[in-house]
Order: sequence, then C-alpha cells, then structure tokens
Amino acid sequence: MITILETSALNTVQDLGRPGYRNLGVGTSGVMDALALQVGNILLGNQMDDACIELQTYPFVLRFETATTFTVTGIDAAIELDGRTILPWMIETAAAGQVLRVGPPKAGARGYICLAGGIEVPVVLGSRSTQLRGSFGGLDGRPLEAGDTLETIATALDVVGYGALPPAAVLDAVATAEDSKVIHLRAMPATDYALFTPEAQQRLWDTPWRITPQSNRVGYRLSGAPLELRHRVELRSYGVIAGIVQVPPAGEPIVQLADANTVGGYPRIATVIEADLWRLAQARIGTRIRLHECSFAEGVAAMQPVNAYLDKLRMMVAHYRSSAHSRAGMKSGAKA
Repeated sequence: MITILETSALNTVQDLGRPGYRNLGVGTSGVMDALALQVGNILLGNQMDDACIELQTYPFVLRFETATTFTVTGIDAAIELDGRTILPWMIETAAAGQVLRVGPPKAGARGYICLAGGIEVPVVLGSRSTQLRGSFGGLDGRPLEAGDTLETIATALDVVGYGALPPAAVLDAVATAEDSKVIHLRAMPATDYALFTPEAQQRLWDTPWRITPQSNRVGYRLSGAPLELRHRVELRSYGVIAGIVQVPPAGEPIVQLADANTVGGYPRIATVIEADLWRLAQARIGTRIRLHECSFAEGVAAMQPVNAYLDKLRMMVAHYRSSAHSRAGMKSGAKA
C-alpha cells in the first residue's frame, strides 16, 4: 500500500487504456506517454498493462507503507527517497515508511511512478485507467488527493540497481538543423487534407505551432496562422483517435490525445504517427512543435525502432537479473 502525502491537480492512476468501447461513447483514456509506462513495466517485470501513477503537476509525495520496488519514468526531475537523490528510469526498492518525492521536471512533462506488481484499483471496462470526463476508473474516477491510499501488490524485487536509457536518448528524432527547443513530429496528411487551400497545406508543415494553455489530456490546442479551407464544408461525424489533427472554424489546429472524444466533425488535416505520440505527450505548455510530412508506409515503419528498443530492454533486464541470480548462487555455494 502507498499513501499520497502531497499532490497537485490532475495526477491520476492510468494504464494503457480501454480500447474497444468507442461504439458506446467511451474513450480510450490511458497514459499519455505509453512508451514510458511500458519501459517502467518491463524494468519491473510487470505485465505491460499494469497501472501506474501519471504525474502532470508537481511536487508529488507519497509514502510506502510496505517494502516496494519502483521506478520513475517519463521525465528528468529531482527525485528523492527519504532525502536521498535517486535517478529516473532506474529500479529502486523502498522500505516500509520511506517517502518518495518527485519535483518539477527539468525535461519532459509527464512522469510515471511504476510499482512492482502494479496498482490495485477496480477494473472498469477492461482497464484501471481514470476517465476524468466520465468520472470512472482509477480511484473513484477522480484525480488523486492528499490522504488517498492505493493498494499495491507489495513486491520488493531481489535484484535492483539497473535501469533504461530514456527513449529520447535512443530513438532518433526528425533530422533538422532548427532550434532544438522545437519538438519535431511526423504526421500523415489526413482524410480532409485536400479540402484545405495549398497555402494552408504548406503552412501546416512550415509553422512552428505553439501549444497553448487551453490544452489538456483531451487535446493540444495549437497557436499559429489560421489554416483556411478552399470552401465551407459540413462533415458527418467520424471516429476520433489520438494523433488526429482537427481544424475548427477559427483555423487553429487541435491534436487529439489520450482523452479524445470518440467522434468529431471538424476537418482532419493530418495525423501524428503512433511512433511519435510519446514525444508529443512530453511537450509542455508553451512548447513549439513542427509537423513533418510522411507517408503511411513511413509511419508504419517508424514503429520498428520503438519495438526494437523495447525488445532490447527486455533482453537486458532478463540478462541482468539472470546474471545477478547466478552470482548470488555462487556466493551462497561458496559460503556453504
């Protein structure tokens, strides 16, 4: 069990989401940065869909009521366990009564506290994710508050001291000579791309769009020169997934994210590819992003390095743990 000692708004329990219920009007939800959660669960030997705490606001402080192995992924931040600095993306074990503090990130936006065995909250429609708009899932369908307790499968792993290179250090971003503070994302022209003027189409790719404060887990609203249609159109509602870039009448795009509506009707100009959604999830308010046009085939192929990164991490964890157990066995045999 863990107890939340300090938290700000919108920190929630999340897993990889609840696909398959859009026909009932239920969005997928789940973590914004699915890659960070998968890395944490691989490091801990968890199931890939085990739930974590997603942090969006800081500081966040919790107390371990039982010995628990954990890791914090997604961000580079000041992280302390009973005042001792620990590294993100590394496996640590806390003793009962120890306190974990996660400060504001120096890099990234959303942190993930992953615990060995996961977090035990009720499964609703196949997921433990918090659906804030529907007020269900997670802990009573709401953000975490000071004083809350979360049940865990209290697990202290017998091997610690290993970790992962962050995805940003391994996976190549779009090659560019521009300002490194701009986040570069690959996107495919979407269904309604041809409805926009040639000038708007070019502006989509040339503009460093700024993420506005009117952004959240539903979607990022982008600020820049408006994108104009060739002529006014009325579209039937269509299914919406994370990554779709819609353009409302004002002409400034909205990128749909984890808590996206199940249906929409604004023209779709582009779709950010799945392989780059984790980069978008780690973009802060005020950050500028650039979209780079890619084909469907290139978008599909872009998942190969991501999957290879996760596969190599699985192999590393298995090898490290096996070697540690072998060394422990040899020492035990020598003592005997």
